[in-house]
Amino acid sequence: MNKARLEAFSDGVIAIAITIMVLGLQMPRGASLADLLKLMPQLFSYVLSFIYVGIYWVNHHHLLQLANRVNGKILWANLHLLFWLSLIPFVTNWVAEHHRDPVPVASYGAVLLMCSVSFFLLRCALIANEGGESRLAKTVGKGVKNIGSMVLYALAIPLSLWSPLLGTAIYVVLAVLWFIPDHRLENLPPRSG
Repeated sequence: MNKARLEAFSDGVIAIAITIMVLGLQMPRGASLADLLKLMPQLFSYVLSFIYVGIYWVNHHHLLQLANRVNGKILWANLHLLFWLSLIPFVTNWVAEHHRDPVPVASYGAVLLMCSVSFFLLRCALIANEGGESRLAKTVGKGVKNIGSMVLYALAIPLSLWSPLLGTAIYVVLAVLWFIPDHRLENLPPRSG
């Protein structure tokens, strides 16, 4: 199968998710700085979610650049990832309005956890299709960073029910961790042939 259609479709869904998030931003009720400052929780939620969607877009791009072909399992794994990414605007708006409430913050973490799980499953499907000795498998490794992130999300969700601020702090730390480029992927020589 041609992976270009998968990439184009994924890019479209991700672009729509970002567009929905920005459309969810409210305008300040007035023209003063104080009116803008009242929207800081909403702006913070948007920025954090934009970074997360961007991180998935970049890593998705890197994964598919290393793949030679896709199959049905990869298409379904990719749809699974896109499903969870498409929920980010919903939980972003919810947590923006209720950033001190446990259930919205925990729900935000649950969506991030499922994004991480589905990305890991996509990575596994791509490696299974390419082979354990492929350039993809050798470059991305065992997914330790991905697995560690899943563990931290799983810890942050119940922690958010006790302290939404601590749960949010873990989500921020994980975003920073993933924002740092993976030099194994950034410094790849161009594919030969």
